[in-house]
Formats: sequence, C-alpha cells, structure tokens
Amino acid sequence: MRHATLLVLVAAVAALAGAGAAYPGHGHGNGQGHGRGHERGHGNGHGRSGSVVWAQTNELSGNQIVVFDRADDGSLSQAGVYATGGNGGAADPGTESDRLASQGSLAYDARHSLLIAVNAGSDTVTTFKVHGDRLQGRKVVPSGGQFPASVAVHGRLVYVLNSGGAGTVQGYWIRGHHLRPIAGSARTLGLANTNPPNFLASPGQVGFSPNGRKLLVTTKMSGSTIDVFRVRHDGTLSTTPVVNASATPVPFAFTFTPQGRLASGEAGASSLTTYALGADGTLSDPRSASDGQTALCWILRVHGFYYVSNTGSNNLSSFTVGSDGTPSLLAAVAAPTSPGPIDLTASGRYLYAQTGITGTIDGFRVNADGSLTSVGSVTGLPPGQEGIASN
Repeated sequence: MRHATLLVLVAAVAALAGAGAAYPGHGHGNGQGHGRGHERGHGNGHGRSGSVVWAQTNELSGNQIVVFDRADDGSLSQAGVYATGGNGGAADPGTESDRLASQGSLAYDARHSLLIAVNAGSDTVTTFKVHGDRLQGRKVVPSGGQFPASVAVHGRLVYVLNSGGAGTVQGYWIRGHHLRPIAGSARTLGLANTNPPNFLASPGQVGFSPNGRKLLVTTKMSGSTIDVFRVRHDGTLSTTPVVNASATPVPFAFTFTPQGRLASGEAGASSLTTYALGADGTLSDPRSASDGQTALCWILRVHGFYYVSNTGSNNLSSFTVGSDGTPSLLAAVAAPTSPGPIDLTASGRYLYAQTGITGTIDGFRVNADGSLTSVGSVTGLPPGQEGIASN
C-alpha cells in the first residue's frame, strides 16, 4: 500500500507537468493593477480594507513580488510589482504546478513589518520593509545553501530552508529590516539530493514550534521524516535533529493546533495527521484522516478550520481537529480551484489559494460553518508562481 500511494502521487505530479497552460504573460490582476517590472512599484499606501496580499512570481528570469490590496468583499486589486533582485527556481521534473515544492517560500513578519522572499535560482533571500501596500529598502543576502525554498520566523530569529543537495537550514537575526547571518548556525539535513532538487525528494517546509524552542523540517520522500532541532539561546540549533518517521508517507507542509499539536499535511495518503511534540523533539500519538483526494500538500488553519490544497485533484478540502488532536474531514471538496492549487494564505475571513499551472489566485470567504464561498480570482500571474502571504 505504501508504494501504491507514492505511485499515485508521482502520477499526479507527472499529469500536472504535462497540463501546463501556455504562458499568458503578466496581466494586471483584475484590470486595476500596474504592469510588470516596476522595482519600486506603485500604490496608494493602503487597501480599501487596509489589508494586503503578496504573491511571488518565482520567474526563472527574474523573481518579483506582486502586491494586491484586499477590499472588504475579499476582491483583490493589483497595487504594484517589485523585483526581488534574484531569480526564481524550478525543482525537477519541472512541473508548473509546484516549482519550489514547498510551503512558506514567502513570509510576512508583522512584528517588524518585514516581507521575506526566497530566490531559489540565485541562492539568495530578499527582504523588503512593508509600508501599507508599498515595499521599500530591498536587501538581498546569501541563503547559506542551494535552492532556498521555505522561510520560518519567530521573534527576531529567521531560518531559511535550502532544499538542494544535502539540504541545509541557515539562521539569521532580524536587524532593522535586514537579515544578519548567524555564525555557526547552518545545519545539514544529510539528504542525497541534486540541485535543483527532485520535486518529491526535496524537503517541504521549515517552521518553528509555537514557543520557538524547536525548529521542524519535513523531508517528503527523502525518508518520509519530520526532523526536529532544538533552538539554543544564541539562535543556533542542536548539532543533529531528532528524526521522526511520519505516520503516513510524504510529509509536506504543517501548522500547529491551538493545543500545540503538530498538524502535518502528508501527500502520499492525502491525509492530515496530528502529533504530540515532546520536549525532547520526539513526535508521538499520531492521529490521521484522509480527504480521499490526490496529493494533499499545503495546509492552513483559519478560524478554527484546517484547509488543505489537493494539487492532484484541483480542489481544497476542509477538516476540524478535536481538542484531543483527532482530525475529522469536514468537506472532501470544500471548493474547486483553478488547476494546480498550491500555497495558501488568509486575510481576515478570506482564504486565498495560489495556483501554479494557470497563474491565478482564487479567493474564498470562510463562513461560520467552515464552508467556502468564492469571491473571484485574480488572473494573469505567470505559471510557476509560488509563495503567497498577507498581513
């Protein structure tokens, strides 16, 4: 059964790779935005609701951040485009659905009004200072490894996951609106991978535990493990991680429940699994539920509900998680999406799903019962886009 589920996932990825739409070029969102290439961008300093959504284009010839104002009805209007000063990347075998094969490649830190983007094709990380819907003060630093694909922030501490080659995590302190590398913070994951990495064998996400004392990395098919490092007071990590086998194959992305349990999206069985995270870094008491779809990869908790992207089924599913950590499927198909749903973000009561094949951002209102109502889509973003965040 383990091999069968992995073969289903591989087949889904191959199908997505062959289904890429013709490149539409850069549109203007819903017709109200500005054209491409404006490094400084344009904007009125605020959205109609004061809320902003950022999308990372991840273009191989030049990565950019597209800024959208969110209106009170959840609709998005383009407010600017900013070059990151680096190039996007594409994991093998080159599917447009999920070029970075990760969650969290674009991160917003509200405490420091800082937007952090990865440039997987340049092995660099870019920071911007956020002023309303404007981005300023671009700074680019080395990522400390190959093919940076995911970012984690806790307080002033930032860790970047480099998924190429053996895989590394590199630490930084936030200084002003820049990142300062922490000497001696790099740790290897010991993977046998390539650069660019293989889509299924690259690590999927880096993230902190809620109290910031642990740093977690999922390895997907490179062992189907969830590695847990201890975070030291000086910002460095334990020399080696505690390596935990996942309950179902291909752990990809994760979040945490209010009770502090790890909630992991595991693609091989298209399941949501929760775990108790021990003080010593071990994971125990796994509890799983499948959505019955194909290639559940990304996960986001919004107002007590857990939404996942099924990139092989072109839809979103929803779950609830009990106080004991037991996940329950709420809706196998909470909403259909454009082809290739990947990364997710939430702004207020609105959920936004980025799609890699057709270059859209699909918007949904999160209702009180957890159901989703479409509020429309932004089109014209490039296929292969990956990375979305909001304030």
